[in-house]
Amino acid sequence: MITPTEKRHLRNGLLFISPWLVGLGLFTAYPILASLYYSFCDYSVLQPASWIGLGNYVDLFSDEVFWKALGNTCFYALFALPLGLFLAFGLALLLNTQVRGMAFYRTCFFLPSLVPMVALAVLWLWIFNGEYGVLNYALKPVLGGVERLLRGLGWMGSCAPPAWLNDPKWSKPALILISLWGTGHAMVIYLAGLQDVPQHLYEAAELDGAGTWHKIRHVTLPMVSPVILFNLIMGLIGVFQFFAVPYVMSPQGAPARSTYFFAMYLYDHAFPYLRMGYACALAWILFLIVFALTLLALRLAERHVHYEGG
Repeated sequence: MITPTEKRHLRNGLLFISPWLVGLGLFTAYPILASLYYSFCDYSVLQPASWIGLGNYVDLFSDEVFWKALGNTCFYALFALPLGLFLAFGLALLLNTQVRGMAFYRTCFFLPSLVPMVALAVLWLWIFNGEYGVLNYALKPVLGGVERLLRGLGWMGSCAPPAWLNDPKWSKPALILISLWGTGHAMVIYLAGLQDVPQHLYEAAELDGAGTWHKIRHVTLPMVSPVILFNLIMGLIGVFQFFAVPYVMSPQGAPARSTYFFAMYLYDHAFPYLRMGYACALAWILFLIVFALTLLALRLAERHVHYEGG
């Protein structure tokens, strides 16, 4: 039985959190449920929604642009996510050493991740410019030397710098390179995890004759495995929501929709095309993809993630 005092405490507690509950209901729960309903409707925002059942989902899976956008996103995720995780972890290992001026180096590697996405896109748009970009300006002497060397061996081809964002073969690799610019957040999280690894484990490994690689493999990786899993899941969510940079750098996914990503496809149907019901269906497909991949990551990590005290 609940005593009158416990009822009073429960009532007071609910009253104190009621503003949060109202905000959660109005700005989170209702939009989620509404988007689920609208995903089964023909809804243009300007007109009342009309129920069409699974019509949006049927149209979606028969849409070639949908598969193109999904394929581009999966390609980007397949390379950008592991490269970002490895780079962030490698930088964290380097920045975890006792070197003079380490605070300055940590700041330098973290600051790029604070640059706004639109400013970042404009900056890299000039770097990847095929004619006047800084990157191609630096590559021309190197590729020229390689070309002269190959011609001396009888090769008659050309080693011109790529056009990057104007070439469908190089546009997605260019965006993958840009993604490595923002590894500062993951690096800081890795660094915090590395500083929590007990030093006596490294000392014990050294007594057993372990070298640097063996200490990383058998001590560092198991102890920071929860941090790796966290960064993996957050990165997974991030790569499937990749939007601002390609939207600014390559409108409509040019060239040849090679940089047309899932989030851009969703945005175009929601706002420029005013197909909000179709966009809601896309949003739920995106949620199911990320949810399934997250569950898969958690299932695969059960045997490899070490929780201290667990």
